[in-house]
Amino acid sequence: MTTTFPTVLVDRFQRRVDYVRLSVTDRCDFRCVYCMAEDMTFAPKQQVLTLEEIHEIARAFVELGVGKIRLTGGEPLIRNNILSLIRPLGQLRGLDQLAITSNGSQLQRLAASLREAGVTRINISLDSLQPRRFRQLTRHGNLDQVIAGIDAAIAAGFERIRLNAVILKGRNEDEVLDLVNFALQRSIDIAFIEEMPLGLIDEHNRALSFCSSEELRTIISRQYALETLGDPLGQDGPARYFRTAGKPSRIGFISPHSHNFCHLCNRVRVTAEGRLLLCLGNEHSVDLRAILRAPGYTLDTLKLGIINAMTIKPERHHFNLDETPDIVRFMNTTGG
Repeated sequence: MTTTFPTVLVDRFQRRVDYVRLSVTDRCDFRCVYCMAEDMTFAPKQQVLTLEEIHEIARAFVELGVGKIRLTGGEPLIRNNILSLIRPLGQLRGLDQLAITSNGSQLQRLAASLREAGVTRINISLDSLQPRRFRQLTRHGNLDQVIAGIDAAIAAGFERIRLNAVILKGRNEDEVLDLVNFALQRSIDIAFIEEMPLGLIDEHNRALSFCSSEELRTIISRQYALETLGDPLGQDGPARYFRTAGKPSRIGFISPHSHNFCHLCNRVRVTAEGRLLLCLGNEHSVDLRAILRAPGYTLDTLKLGIINAMTIKPERHHFNLDETPDIVRFMNTTGG
């Protein structure tokens, strides 16, 4: 007997879920101060999804109406044989957009291959243009290597490239305009993301270092007149974008604290260990790895697990910088 499945995923608040972020690893060659602790313990290899299992999850979601997949981590491009996953993902019928979020460290050697494999968009983290400060913020990163990766991505011809910057007071707020100018000069987008309180850190005080999107917009407006860009199709997700006259680049703000966007949430995440997270700021989840590795597994059982998970997707997150984080998993574990 053939099971008939819906072609659209909808949660109990009537939000359509058409975007999945798949983490391919919790490991990273950086240790960014807002993302993870310096001394991390990573998931044992046997607990991490195989590339074949990740592809199976992607296939199930696409057949249920998901049109956008973003590969994340950790740093997705340090996963062994990552192109052997990306190539078949790029050929999935019904997938409109395949994207990646990266720290840029591996792009100089992989950008062209990623584009050829079907990746259309790429987000690259860049929090400083000062080599010493960049090293301090990432703990391990090399700025020249990342900039070379950004330029390689531009040369590869992705449909869209966006820089992601997290601004922390007392650390890099004096570089906001420099980062904007860097993006404008290269005709790529940039988004400023408010720090999210995921995981316990002792490197800085999140409440004291918090820099709101409105503060950043004020800084940028001193040099550039910002024109609001609408998003009638809702394709930009939580980002609110602006443009400055005569420039193709977009300047965006993602504001999980100051401009809650949960009512528009269209996404879910799958961690490298196969946990389907229904919300960035809550622990509601379903173990897809258990479904995949159960005796008698079929694609239909995976689809049923995903459909049933939509009933527990929460309405919103609640972040409070003045309290101990409710979510103890770090961003690299969550899947950035």
